[in-house]
Amino acid sequence: MQPPRLSIVVPCYDEEQVLPETAKILLQLLDEMVEATVVSAESRLLFVDDGSTDNTWQVIQTLHAQEPRCCGLKLSGNVGHQHALLAGLEMEKDWADCVLSIDADLQDDVRVIPSMVEKLTADGCDIVYGVRHKRNTDTFFKRTTAQLFYRLMQWLGVKTVYNHADFRLMSGRAVRALCHYRERNLFLRGMVPLLGYKSAQVFYDRQERRAGESKYPLRAMCRFAVDGITSFSVRPVRMVLMLGLLFLFISLLILIYVLHAYMVRSAVPGWSSLILSVWFVGGCILLGLGIVGEYIGKIYIEVKDRPRYNIETELF
Repeated sequence: MQPPRLSIVVPCYDEEQVLPETAKILLQLLDEMVEATVVSAESRLLFVDDGSTDNTWQVIQTLHAQEPRCCGLKLSGNVGHQHALLAGLEMEKDWADCVLSIDADLQDDVRVIPSMVEKLTADGCDIVYGVRHKRNTDTFFKRTTAQLFYRLMQWLGVKTVYNHADFRLMSGRAVRALCHYRERNLFLRGMVPLLGYKSAQVFYDRQERRAGESKYPLRAMCRFAVDGITSFSVRPVRMVLMLGLLFLFISLLILIYVLHAYMVRSAVPGWSSLILSVWFVGGCILLGLGIVGEYIGKIYIEVKDRPRYNIETELF
């Protein structure tokens, strides 16, 4: 059996500092895998420039001129990591036998990639997840919030792989199936498990970032978490309904208490309890409206059916 053609998709946003080292490491890895007949000699890298504001695209052009296996895809604007990653997957779905996605900072351990390919070719898996052993390199805040997020997603009924980000290997069949999903609010960590194909996990220890800065500040992580929750679960809306029923029951108990107080003539006029109740109920109402509004906003984005990205330049 011929070794598979592998495409490594690398989304990039302002990564000019780290890209030369990233390309060097990945090309060296490809050479080793080709020599060991793990992958085909036609295997390549695809760098997807997500509307970078620095010289990322110029670096990609230089890499392509020096090494044709370094291909490039320039998007016309910044559409976000998930859309940029999907753009690379859609570009390679009909050419590659398997596609690996990895971030440009190479914090994910590339040394486990041969094992991932082996699980796909030898064990018949269509999806191989790269899963972190532990999160020692994260700050306490990021580690704690990430673990809470995964547990929350599990509680909401969303299929996710614990401690897995976007470091995964997919067969051509799995990539093509993923591209049939047309939603605009992308959360690939939840979409890929929905495919249902045979999967496996490879564990690794995350490395320190080689250069540059993280492109996921707290605000971006919060937005990503909200997208993940509201794109895959309606349980928050049901929670609002249950909260409304709970308040209705509490108000009934208060009504009984008030009637009893008037009957025994022990009612004491006051405003503090009234004001606190109004603020509490008002806050809960606003919270409920906010949750429902989040879903309505996503419906608004989906029904417009705009393109998820536009391609400006291709280098192959």
